Amino acid sequence: MRHGSRAEPNVHSVAMSDLRKIGGDVEGAMENIAIPSYVIDASGVIRWTNDAARKVVGGDAVGRQFTSLVAPEDVHRARSMFARKIVGNAKSTEGECCLLGENGERIAVDVSSVPLLQGGHAIGVFGQLLHAVPATTQPHHALTPRQAEILRLLEHGRSTPQIAEELHLSLATVRNHIRHMLRALGVHSRLEAVALARQEQLVA
Repeated sequence: MRHGSRAEPNVHSVAMSDLRKIGGDVEGAMENIAIPSYVIDASGVIRWTNDAARKVVGGDAVGRQFTSLVAPEDVHRARSMFARKIVGNAKSTEGECCLLGENGERIAVDVSSVPLLQGGHAIGVFGQLLHAVPATTQPHHALTPRQAEILRLLEHGRSTPQIAEELHLSLATVRNHIRHMLRALGVHSRLEAVALARQEQLVA
């Protein structure tokens, strides 16, 4: 910066102050936006969904634990991502998830969410569901929810250490799950398991 020149303004703070000056019905805008949006409180209870979200998961989601809308194989990971925001370990999280619709149908979504802060503490989570489409896959009947979750991560190219970190498991536990998964599928390698999953459309 040249001597005597003024520092560039903080564009982010200027934009936010301008938004406050504008005012307007932000709640009404969020209700009518076409992207499914939701608010979950710190205990995991859904407190608000907009019209687009109600079209995805049904109109009775408010008042329920958010995990009741998550497919069994994704519950543990969904809880982990939620907890990371509530305890302050993540400013935002993004990830794929399979939800259960109003009639039990499986819906594949990309979830992007952030903590809602008050006084520096997380009091809940605001999120949006991107690319909500009917899931074309079902977990294999012989797999446990955890094994199905690990199979999906393998299909997406995750290594054993990456799976362990993402699911907060030890390397040994992940290896045990993979060994039992291979046995349940009747295959001898991870590559065979992924190939079978793709052939039979077992993973999203």
